[in-house]
Amino acid sequence: MTYPDSVQSLPDVLEPGLSLVFCGINPGIRAASTGHHFEGRGNRFWRVMYLAGFTPELIRPEDDRTVLRYGCGLTTVVPRPTAQAAELSRSEIELAGDAFRRKIEQYAPRHIVFLGKMALSAISGTRDIHWGRQIEPFGGAHAWVVPNPSGLNRAFDLDALVAAYREVRIAVAFTP
Repeated sequence: MTYPDSVQSLPDVLEPGLSLVFCGINPGIRAASTGHHFEGRGNRFWRVMYLAGFTPELIRPEDDRTVLRYGCGLTTVVPRPTAQAAELSRSEIELAGDAFRRKIEQYAPRHIVFLGKMALSAISGTRDIHWGRQIEPFGGAHAWVVPNPSGLNRAFDLDALVAAYREVRIAVAFTP
């Protein structure tokens, strides 16, 4: 599916030295068109962030830059917006991987949290990605994989998402 050139990529919410950066595969069409992360109607990211304890209040997508106050950033591996991540080819993700790794090295967060296994699997060339903290760092950061909060991902209910994200929050608080 092709989208008009008027749909721009989504700007990162990053600054150097963050505690952690949440990394989506790529922006959704709605998020890219509004310029705000996790804008899609069914996306559970902001609710999960709040319930897992990353933020003291529920952040609205239009206030996405406020996550910087809590030591968190937001980015995507592939800048091209799509309606579904399945519209990306594995090779497109692989090709974006080097630039993405350099971006993480440049901003130097302590942790990077991949939302879903797809991106890390394509970038690393490893099919057997497990949930939770990864053995290998990514771009100098401790790497984590948590379930994607997209409303299209019905394999994980809200409680399961909150539990996975809370595990990261607690571990990050105690990791130097």
